[in-house]
Amino acid sequence: MSLLEQNVSSLHKQLRDKEITVSDLVDASYKRIAEVDDKVKAFLTLDEETARNYAKQLDEALPERVEKGLLYGLPIGIKDNIITKGLRTTCASKILGNFEPVHDATAMGKIRSSEAIMIGKLNMDEFAMGSSTENSSFFRTRNPWNLDHVPGGSSGGSAASVAAGEVLFSLGSDTGGSIRQPASYCGVVGLKPTYGRVSRFGLVAFASSLDQIGPITRSVEDNAYLLQVISGYDHMDSTSANVDVPDYLSSLTGDIQGLKVAVPKEYLAEGVNEDVKNKILDALKVLEGLGATWEEVSLPHSKYAVATYYLLASSEASANLARFDGVRYGVRSDNGANLIEMYKESRSAGFGDEVKRRIMLGTFALSSGYYDAYYKKAQQVRTLIKKDFDDVLEKFDVIIGPTAPTTAFKIGEQVDDPLTMYANDILTIPVNLAGVPAISVPCGLSNGLPVGLQIIGKHFDESTVYRVAHAFEQATEHHKAKPQL
Repeated sequence: MSLLEQNVSSLHKQLRDKEITVSDLVDASYKRIAEVDDKVKAFLTLDEETARNYAKQLDEALPERVEKGLLYGLPIGIKDNIITKGLRTTCASKILGNFEPVHDATAMGKIRSSEAIMIGKLNMDEFAMGSSTENSSFFRTRNPWNLDHVPGGSSGGSAASVAAGEVLFSLGSDTGGSIRQPASYCGVVGLKPTYGRVSRFGLVAFASSLDQIGPITRSVEDNAYLLQVISGYDHMDSTSANVDVPDYLSSLTGDIQGLKVAVPKEYLAEGVNEDVKNKILDALKVLEGLGATWEEVSLPHSKYAVATYYLLASSEASANLARFDGVRYGVRSDNGANLIEMYKESRSAGFGDEVKRRIMLGTFALSSGYYDAYYKKAQQVRTLIKKDFDDVLEKFDVIIGPTAPTTAFKIGEQVDDPLTMYANDILTIPVNLAGVPAISVPCGLSNGLPVGLQIIGKHFDESTVYRVAHAFEQATEHHKAKPQL
């Protein structure tokens, strides 16, 4: 077994016992990247010299300090919209092609404090706008399970790098499913935390009321380790919640006796692939065997979620992306005859088609005469969607359904059909609108491609989400399946 196929606790023990070194782990990561990343294309930027030098420093401190950092010496990849001091951060956009931040995002600072080792920055849909990582301005990332298929998006590079064994785990961001959907497509574990659980300071904003940083890992236990490190209040983020962070690892008991599960009928309705539906029903039988009970419920406003999301997210994006004007940072066009022309030329050349599409949609929705009809109405519907979740979660411990309605589709199959592409997030978007936590865990294969089980919990109750996910994982073998690159 490769070092990077082992879990955090096992690697920590081997580091403590001096059976391996941190340099061994970093070597394994860069060796694997050299072997497979020309096919997968997960990484945009590598930081090899810094990583190897830091590994040597940590090796000199072993074994005394291995307990100090929760992720001591472990290789991690970072999505390229999480800013990293002194290392290029592009958001997979030409407009930020030369941007080197002067400080770290809060989540990145916590990763450094835990003494994990950043291997590099991961590919994504430009400014996190997409469901397939085909919207990157640099290149497409491919699914390690089948290189003709997409890895999902926008955190496609984050999920693919973990599935391909290039890093132990990664950070992604989730605005409408961008951690969970690629985790589902790539057969790994991805968690979107409760809105406010993880600081957004230093996450390049797409839609500020929806964005959350979260962990992508091979196992639920490793996921809990990573969330433990990045969670917590941050005075630099006005939306950060000042609530206690529990010990997530202590919730991994395997005991779900008496747990009440809600299964929305809308999540298994028309549009969900029959094989995907059957995998979810099989998963529910596993949970029943572990002592849980389940009942069909309704989330009646879910059918409005995609329209609501794209109005709100695009509106926020149009405001957030106004800062990219070629003046303060990023790429500037030399073609403009005056200031206004320079703005136009810089943004026209710097942004890709999907980003422009969403900026125009959002600007229209916020414009005078249309604000009440579109943006305000969408906010009202968002309140109804949140209330649906609140009502169900008053009576049940978790909500369960598929992460995505299908397995990963082929590269190029939907890229010219934005509405079909948007529908891939139909089962993940409502979670972001409600602000609740949700995880995707592997629950089988369909035609050789992974299927994800989505477990949704109450606000700030990631512990229960982890407890259910871990119990399911331990009762099955799905998480042990690996792509053959």
